Amino acid sequence: MPSVITDTQLMEHVLKLGDEHPPIRMDSADFTVKNPALMREKFGGVLDYLARVELEVDRNVLELLTILPHASEVDRVFYQDVWYDQEMAHGYILDRLKDEMGLAPAEPYLEVKMGLKALGALAHFEPIHDVVRCIYYLTGASTERQAVMAYNSFSKQLLEMGEKAVARTIINPIKRQEPGHFAFYRMSAEKLVQDGLRPWQLYLARLLRKTSYALVGTNRSNDYKAQMGEVITKLGFDEQLEQYAKEIGRLEARLLWASEQGMDFPPYVLAALRESVDLYRDRGTFEAA
Repeated sequence: MPSVITDTQLMEHVLKLGDEHPPIRMDSADFTVKNPALMREKFGGVLDYLARVELEVDRNVLELLTILPHASEVDRVFYQDVWYDQEMAHGYILDRLKDEMGLAPAEPYLEVKMGLKALGALAHFEPIHDVVRCIYYLTGASTERQAVMAYNSFSKQLLEMGEKAVARTIINPIKRQEPGHFAFYRMSAEKLVQDGLRPWQLYLARLLRKTSYALVGTNRSNDYKAQMGEVITKLGFDEQLEQYAKEIGRLEARLLWASEQGMDFPPYVLAALRESVDLYRDRGTFEAA
């Protein structure tokens, strides 16, 4: 039997994340780029996307305050005291790297959409609040799994290019912090389901996830979706989209769609990946656009 997850275990995990992974200091990064022109050509769009998404945590926190009016203590400690500062540090460092390469600053999307405000109004009712929490944890897990895979591939390619300073002092320190974030969301989602969501709550969570699913940073914009397609392609995931979909969708397949035998990932995950790659192939690179 799987072990029971407790609030104490979650809080211990969050506090350990804060203790062992303080925000990365700007003065710890070596921004030496041996071949800026090649870096811009290969990874200009990738860097812009990563920097923007990391800096959008300002909006993410506003969204959380909107949709989780009764957030638990461990949730608040995680996103206010640990996750926020770590992610903002990632964004600042990546944006500084862009500047060193002659690229324009990232432009994070900071608008909280009306749909989330409406969901936040409904979330004042506790049964709905638990459904929203479920969506929050699954979104966070999918997002952080995408980040882990992106930074792993990015680091490997940078080392192959000989850009050791960037890989070792910027990308690697960032990628070391992302698995702990994923673990928090995974454990939180598992605990919520373990504690007993009712059948109608699971049904509503499935319905909301199916209709609202989006890849990290796409913000329901075709331009951002196309740029995500560039990230997927430049980091080498475009030829293995089903495996990629399994990596980022297996948790919700297990927790939300357990009755669907043989489902390795929900179909909407693969559909979103294919849409982004197709848009990128139609529109071209971010820099060219």
